[in-house]
Amino acid sequence: MTAALRDSVAKARQVLCDEYLRNPKPRQLLARHAELIDRTVRALWSESGPPRGAALVATGGYGRGELYPCSDIDLLILLAAEPSEAEQAAVERLIGTFWDVGLEIGHSVRTVPGCVEAAAGDVTIATTLLEARHLAGSKALCSRLGKELAEHRDPAAFFRAKKLEQEQRHAKHQDSPYALEPNLKEAPGGLRDLQVIQWIARAAGIGHRWADLVSKGLVEPGEARSLAKHEALLEDLRIRLHYLAGRREDRIVFDLQTSLAEQLGDKDTATRRSSEAMMQRYYQTAKGVTQLNTILMQNLEALLAPKPDTPPRALNERFEVRSELLHVRREDTFRREPIAILESFLLMMQHQELRGMTARTLRALWRARPLINASFRKDPAARLLFLHILQQPRGVVHEFRRMNQYGILGLYLPEFGAIVGQMQHDLFHVYTVDQHILMVLRNLRRFTMPEFAHEFPLCTELMSGFDRAWLLYVAALYHDIAKGRGGDHSTLGAVDARSFAKRHGLAAEDRELVAFLVEKHLAMSHVAQKQDVHDPDVVREFAEMVGNERRLIALYLFTVADVRGTSPKVWNAWKAKLLEDLFRAARRVLTGQPLGRDAALAEKQAEAVRLLRLYALDDSVKDKLWAQLDITYFLRHDAQEIAWQTRNLHQKVDADKPVVKARLAPFGEGLQVMIYTRDREALFARICGYFERSGFNIVEAKVHTTRSGYALDTFLVMGQGPGSHYRDLISMIENDLASDVQAEAPLGPPRGGRVSRRVRHFPISPAVDIRPDERGAYQVLSIVASDRPGLLYDVARTLARYRINLQTARVNTLGDRVEDVFLITGPALTDSRAVLNLEQDLLKNLALQQPAAVAA
Repeated sequence: MTAALRDSVAKARQVLCDEYLRNPKPRQLLARHAELIDRTVRALWSESGPPRGAALVATGGYGRGELYPCSDIDLLILLAAEPSEAEQAAVERLIGTFWDVGLEIGHSVRTVPGCVEAAAGDVTIATTLLEARHLAGSKALCSRLGKELAEHRDPAAFFRAKKLEQEQRHAKHQDSPYALEPNLKEAPGGLRDLQVIQWIARAAGIGHRWADLVSKGLVEPGEARSLAKHEALLEDLRIRLHYLAGRREDRIVFDLQTSLAEQLGDKDTATRRSSEAMMQRYYQTAKGVTQLNTILMQNLEALLAPKPDTPPRALNERFEVRSELLHVRREDTFRREPIAILESFLLMMQHQELRGMTARTLRALWRARPLINASFRKDPAARLLFLHILQQPRGVVHEFRRMNQYGILGLYLPEFGAIVGQMQHDLFHVYTVDQHILMVLRNLRRFTMPEFAHEFPLCTELMSGFDRAWLLYVAALYHDIAKGRGGDHSTLGAVDARSFAKRHGLAAEDRELVAFLVEKHLAMSHVAQKQDVHDPDVVREFAEMVGNERRLIALYLFTVADVRGTSPKVWNAWKAKLLEDLFRAARRVLTGQPLGRDAALAEKQAEAVRLLRLYALDDSVKDKLWAQLDITYFLRHDAQEIAWQTRNLHQKVDADKPVVKARLAPFGEGLQVMIYTRDREALFARICGYFERSGFNIVEAKVHTTRSGYALDTFLVMGQGPGSHYRDLISMIENDLASDVQAEAPLGPPRGGRVSRRVRHFPISPAVDIRPDERGAYQVLSIVASDRPGLLYDVARTLARYRINLQTARVNTLGDRVEDVFLITGPALTDSRAVLNLEQDLLKNLALQQPAAVAA
């Protein structure tokens, strides 16, 4: 019988799957699957010889008659009394039989008093038993369980426990439904947010259907229809996820997003992937669920666990404070005065005692959203209010997030509404476009707060003296607003920013500043990470592009906030130093204190000599080494590096053996490693190979050859993962790397390793470009690719095979995306056929380790 049932269940489940994919009806599938399991467990129960007077009870989701394809089957074996040894053995055989048939059950064995006691001490058990449903055995015992649980249930205590549980669950998911791989069951805006409402309503005797909540005045008919629509979409997605994964999978993982989108009929377009369209619908649904959950939780709290009644305090003729919440005094206020929609958010910012909005206010806002139309957006009073919101000294980030959450921001700025919930598969943004924009806004606001001054003291200092800092917030709203349209999003966004500034009456100077920041928001990061910030010509060209000091300060502040807002993995101390060095150098140019190349060189050398004196070294110790170094060396290294290298090499200029020295990076993160040795073929590749094998990421490489044929290379490296104990690694690197660079063995293959799932399923097409620099002295090799272990070593081995010499390397890792720039020379670069072959080999190597990604 067991074998027959197992085959029967498997075939029936496959039939359900096939029928669902042909004609998806979530409610029907969940009910029919539950009925299939009902028939199966009843048959096994009747054959098993269960304990006398016992009952088989379905609990949890299965208890309410909803069973997802791969969900656990929650069963309670309810006993009339504590079991004898024989009855215990019978129960264990029954449970084993369930598993033999292929049912993944979650079971408990309890008496009625045991259930009551367990429910009293654990809200999760209380919730599971709330949905208990008789399957087989004693109906009287099952009925007794329901009655005793109801007698001991305290709806107010149950509400408070479920509210706290929801808050903890939301915190676990960073209080955001906008994760790139969201859990559609547990995350904010997921199925659990709908179920918690139904559980509380059932516990309070209100009912468990949305219609029951309508009849009690807790939700309006239109809201109930929205709840049912959101529920159906989430149920459909979860069912499909289970079928696609072949297991219980509640996260919309990268691996399944494309397949899921294809099942739902989404197609790739020229500007967006099918998965991005599908995910945007999910995010919009999740946002709707969180809005309605907030309203219903407030209404249920007012019904079940009301706070002590305190007299309302009027704020103006439209609003008042009730129990620390903003309350609209008349339900038709927003209909009568639509401008009050924006006023409500302004009041939230101006009154620190407010911790939210009442359910009536939220519902009125929800109903009033259609009033934010073209006429509303043209209203001078609305435009003035919006500017006031931007200019408030506190609460800007909180209220913009609230406006986005309630759909107000996307209606007032339709161009913003178009990017709400839009994913970014560029391998370094880990937020949707709207959440990234709000994260940049948050970072800019933190520069204004003294409590965060220790994080970025220079940014805090600059922001404190920056007049009309709110203009940066406008730029934040628009800098990525044109993502997904096709074309250059910076240029298109600048057009939108100018339009906003003109509509809202900004002065011409302010309009141009905002448009400049949007159009050039990538420029400073590009120059700092891909060009030599110590080259006076590079600095002068950048300063000329910026134009004046106010723009420079604004662009620097904006760039720091933007890079920090892409991903926690992208920002590091090295990027901070590059941006600050470029800012300070450009500021000198723009304030009339520029240094010519010779003057800059002399100043840097003088500072290096001063630093050497601190170590009691005579001014002449530098002469032998510096005589071997050309102007390029002094331009690429700062005074501190020059002094450090001179101090370690002045007695070893003609050394026969390699000199390797390492120190903690001067700006606080990583190690700076110097290698001085006679130059040889593939030296750069050997060094890269050592760091790759040792688990270090190379962040920057400066490669220099002295007049006497020695290589003087400097690398900035960082450990993989937080908490690397750099000081303990210095001695190991100095000894091991010195041995490695002398080795005669051929270059080995890269160690390789696992690429991230995001890279596997959303890779970027590798790009390689070789072209002369502006002076024609060197070739510039630019590489863009998905990051993976051993990538830089692969590039170095390829360059070594073509006998290419490296002058400098800028290794820029942005999350899972690599954008590296190399300054190279070599005879092969004068042969167009060799250059073509080099580019093709590099492209092949960049994609070679990503077969899964290419196939996907």
